[in-house]
Amino acid sequence: MRRHRDRAASRIGRVAPVLAELAGRLLDRLDDTNRRFETALDFGGRGAIAPALLARGMAVDSADVSAPMAALAGGVPRIVGAEDFGLPVQRYDLVIAHFALHFINDLPGALIQLRRALKPEGMLLASMPVLGTLGGLREALLAAELECAGGASPRVSPFPELRDCAGLLQRAGFALPVADIEDVEFLYADPLALLHELRDAGETNAVLARSRRFAPRALFPLALGRLPVRDGRVVATLRMAVLTGWAS
Repeated sequence: MRRHRDRAASRIGRVAPVLAELAGRLLDRLDDTNRRFETALDFGGRGAIAPALLARGMAVDSADVSAPMAALAGGVPRIVGAEDFGLPVQRYDLVIAHFALHFINDLPGALIQLRRALKPEGMLLASMPVLGTLGGLREALLAAELECAGGASPRVSPFPELRDCAGLLQRAGFALPVADIEDVEFLYADPLALLHELRDAGETNAVLARSRRFAPRALFPLALGRLPVRDGRVVATLRMAVLTGWAS
């Protein structure tokens, strides 16, 4: 995950409009509360979160496992470990984790660490892809690899189910946990653009069980030809879960 984000730091500008659009949908939730936030942590926002929080008058730290990505994020950079974040205790009024939690092995432990970084009555606002995201790509790659290689390995990361998200917040000690979902569709005239955007965002496959062998030459052309199409364009679906919880 760190290597992918390090490499993506030089290309993140290519997908900045997409990240910003999704960040705007997440940050709209701040308007649903009358709480005033002064100190915020942008956790893994890749430049889509910190500038918006700074514009709202907050002091912002930007944490990432990738040093280049943290430096680009817009707040005061803070490098964190992949498992032990090393965050200060009860420092922030607000923690925002924008598409930064789905590659973490110990998600309950990560949420506990973020809760501890919040002041009493501080708010966590997070987004993550859930089951159903890139479902068409997952199925196309699986079928294509079975056909051309006689077997298959994970090529799209696993995602949690929406019904589990509020339970994860509650398990981590958050009060008033809420998880809801927004379905966002992306249309591509060139199906290769989908793979390029995933790479540019640092979202390529990081599963330990993935194959280390070179993919068969026929795999990606065969898979891309099987992606769902509407009106002549390839359709990719993002199921974006929005999580909110409060530190007690």
